[in-house]
Amino acid sequence: MTQRGWTMGMASLLLAAALPGCAGEETQPAPTAAIDPAFVAAQAGWRRERRDALLAPDGWTSLIGLHWIELPAHYVGSSADSGLRLALGPPKLGLLQRERRGLFLTPERGVALTLDGAPLAARAALRDDRDPAPSVVGFDDGRGTLSVIHRGGREALRVRHADAPTRTGFGRLDYWPADPGWRIDADFRPNPAGTTIEVANLIGGVDAMPSPGVVSFVRDGVDYRLAALAGADGGLFLILADGTTGHDTYGAGRYIDTGAPANGRVVVDFNRAYNPPCAFTRYATCPLPPDGNRLSLPVTAGERTYVPPASPTS
Repeated sequence: MTQRGWTMGMASLLLAAALPGCAGEETQPAPTAAIDPAFVAAQAGWRRERRDALLAPDGWTSLIGLHWIELPAHYVGSSADSGLRLALGPPKLGLLQRERRGLFLTPERGVALTLDGAPLAARAALRDDRDPAPSVVGFDDGRGTLSVIHRGGREALRVRHADAPTRTGFGRLDYWPADPGWRIDADFRPNPAGTTIEVANLIGGVDAMPSPGVVSFVRDGVDYRLAALAGADGGLFLILADGTTGHDTYGAGRYIDTGAPANGRVVVDFNRAYNPPCAFTRYATCPLPPDGNRLSLPVTAGERTYVPPASPTS
């Protein structure tokens, strides 16, 4: 197996040691390795898009709650007597009920809510995230939303708000310098159709997730393999831990998205390894690296550990 770009050497623009010259002669530094400006620009663009997505009004930093639905009925709102108490939002939002036919929300009288963008004035069924079009309830003039997620046989309300402190007080994302040597042309071996692997998540559950194949590559003469999950638009979704995990990078691992494999090959750009949502909020349910996806290799590329800004009172 080959690794495209390894022969290009380290791309962090380190100065090579100057050769010693004879007495009285001026020594000149060796030329530095050049990085393709298009590569640098593409990485910078991806990083901007990454930050914009996190900070979107419905991005991961907008999460304010994950409320498990345990009873047949729950009152929802920000008041202290609400069964499912929201961190932000109207004191009384509505009544959530579980029936054999599913989950239903009855809005509180006088509270302006929307369901999938249309005014919600009467009791309505809520579709969870197993549906191709899950329901989204809006409140606070659209600044807040709630939806139903299904995890490990349980259901929960996932709540977002544009005024979430994790969004309004967001800090900076830290990366290693972009390095073409970490953009790897890897081998892809497809799995039989219908293959799944067990993937644990941060809330203690385990899910069987579709695995289209295995990615393998060589680094420093060592073979490495990653079980791939199904990604968007025919691409792959990789969840991995490596030699930097828990030190320079987030302790629960990092994610990488790839394009669709072609002719048994796929490009894995470790410069675009990114932190899972749970690095930014305690209300996410992040999947963790599958068995075999914990590499001894230190992947010194991509996103580093996120450090939130210190609060004014800390």
